[in-house]
Amino acid sequence: MTPAETLIEKFKKIRTLPHIITRLVQLVNDEDATLQDFEEVIRLDPALVARLLTLVNSSYFGLTRKVDSISRAVALLGMKNLHNIAVTDAVQNMLRSPSGTIEFSPQRLWLHSAASGICCKMIAERIFTLNGDDAYLCGILHDIGLIVAMEADQETFLRLIEQLTPDCPSSVALEQQLFQTDHCEIGYILAKEWRMSDSIAEAIRDHHQVDDSDIAPHSPTGILQMSEYIIQQLHYPAIKDGLASSLAPSLAAHIQKNVEEYKVLAEDLPEELQKTNNMYGN
Repeated sequence: MTPAETLIEKFKKIRTLPHIITRLVQLVNDEDATLQDFEEVIRLDPALVARLLTLVNSSYFGLTRKVDSISRAVALLGMKNLHNIAVTDAVQNMLRSPSGTIEFSPQRLWLHSAASGICCKMIAERIFTLNGDDAYLCGILHDIGLIVAMEADQETFLRLIEQLTPDCPSSVALEQQLFQTDHCEIGYILAKEWRMSDSIAEAIRDHHQVDDSDIAPHSPTGILQMSEYIIQQLHYPAIKDGLASSLAPSLAAHIQKNVEEYKVLAEDLPEELQKTNNMYGN
């Protein structure tokens, strides 16, 4: 068993994404799946039912009539949006953890993950006119490996936090020294286990590979890397503020070429993040 797999096995004994998420992924990828199929799966999780009804009736969606049935919530939200909400809710629940210390805040990591998901979606839709659902999943899940490391080996994780400084090696290099793996590899394995698409899993695996000059800006990996760069500049760090951030050369050139569009996107991001925080009661 690899170091990444060992940490994942330890993590699974503590907490993990619920089985229902994997089932929802299967339905999203099944062209013959119906809204009724989604409803039947969701009914198996009363807590998720309550959360979805709360969310769909929140000001975020701005509906004029109260939704009080699962079938109507599913119809209004759509299959992909429903799946993304369930994943987001599961990630937030993972970060409702007693593992926080002065050095590390699960709330900060949640804010970073949410900001990344929103920024990825905005880049996909505004810059490239692509559907932003998969891009959002890349963002919300890209640092799931940090949650695994935090829960599975808190002592080593806190050593990582202590050693992360602006002039230290990259976080990934430091993780490799301490864990013999890193959060990118862990996240990739989990994404594959959860039956996420290959493009999402690979974006999670490669989001720190800034020495790759061939990353296409419109690819999931490109969008995720650019999102990470933008939210670091806006001070939404995963662990600590002030750490160095960099981009693959092709992505830096793309942002420079479209800098005015990205400035507007960055200006709009805090408001979009606040809407999400309000929706999730955070």
